[in-house]
This record gives sequence, structure tokens and C-alpha cells, in this order.
Amino acid sequence: MKQNLIKTSYDPNRLLDSVMNRLGLNSDRQLSRKLRVTLQVIARIRSGRLPVGASMLLWISECTGDSIHELRHILGDRRAKARLNCALASTRRAG
Repeated sequence: MKQNLIKTSYDPNRLLDSVMNRLGLNSDRQLSRKLRVTLQVIARIRSGRLPVGASMLLWISECTGDSIHELRHILGDRRAKARLNCALASTRRAG
């Protein structure tokens, strides 16, 4: 993807718009179908009520062929490592 899309602030809309552009999609509905998630998931990510998780980054990577590292840069995620989802982490501790 183009280097000029990389910004420093966390912005899931920039990532979703970049993916839509890359895949030649015109709507969030088309994007949700391509990523095999509901339209509500896309809407929640766009509104900031749902973070872009590791599984979503993997799906996007599989669809676009871009690396997770590149997608995280477009997203503005500057963490050195991604953390496990709280629910997943708690089930691992219990088992």
C-alpha cells in the first residue's frame, strides 16, 4: 500500500478506507461481505466502539495480501506487540 497512508494517530477508518480502495469496493456492505463479518462490526469499528482486533487484521491481510505490520502502520497502531483479547486471556488462565 502507499506509504503516504501511514499516519501516527490510531484511526480505524483510515485502515478500512484503505482496504476498500485496495480491493475496489464502494461500500461498507461490500467490505463486510469480503471480510465475512456483519455490517454492524464494520460500523462499530468505524465509530470507535470496537477495536480492530488481531483476527480482523488477519482476515484483512488474507484478503489484501498485505502484511500485518503494514496494516498496523496504516491503522496507526504503534505498539511493539499486540495483546490478547481479555476474554481469550482469561480462558487460558482458567485452563
